[in-house]
Amino acid sequence: MENISVKILNPEAIPHIEKMVAFTARLTQRGQKLKSLDDCIDLYNKPYKSLKPFCDVPHPTLQKFGTIDVIVFGASRRFLAQITRHQNEVKFMSASLQYSDYSGNYDFVVPEGISNKDAYLKSCEQSMKNYEELIKNGTNNDDAGYLAPQALRNILIISAMPFEWKHIINQRICSRNTREMQYVMELIYKELSKYELFQYGVGPFCHFGPCKEGKMSCGKKYEF
Repeated sequence: MENISVKILNPEAIPHIEKMVAFTARLTQRGQKLKSLDDCIDLYNKPYKSLKPFCDVPHPTLQKFGTIDVIVFGASRRFLAQITRHQNEVKFMSASLQYSDYSGNYDFVVPEGISNKDAYLKSCEQSMKNYEELIKNGTNNDDAGYLAPQALRNILIISAMPFEWKHIINQRICSRNTREMQYVMELIYKELSKYELFQYGVGPFCHFGPCKEGKMSCGKKYEF
């Protein structure tokens, strides 16, 4: 895949989120020892050796205090349609075909399996030429947008809590997804894995044991 990039928009929030994982876990077990607000603040600031013990417990709320915002630049509108199936505690904001006029300003994702790239791009470009013609003749952006191919590149912001980010990556980095989806998840994971919180519990089913897809399994263990 080419010309797709991602970036964490609020990396400054992650240290606080990581501290909240440890703080909330400790809070559940030490409430009787906290005699004042200052005691709570001291517990919040208390160092920890590793987040792994907190991430290993079956208590997802620990990883739900704070959101991480990621921008995905250049992925297709097909990727947009797929990734927005994740609606549980995840927010999305996308460039809009309704309000934006893409006349003369468009590019396309080329899937790795396309053998005749020239013919593929010619078809995409023809769709956008038809789109432009409609707009020139008075059709509004929204209606003309129905002609835009799924390959049209887009800009998408995804905002999610760490627990949901892990769930999305675990589901979508699996090789049963489209290669574009898998590639974008690999880019996002590469950025998030710079932080300790994302060094635990991230990976498809086969990363932790047998694949749970049954007959739908690709038959090959995923390697980061």
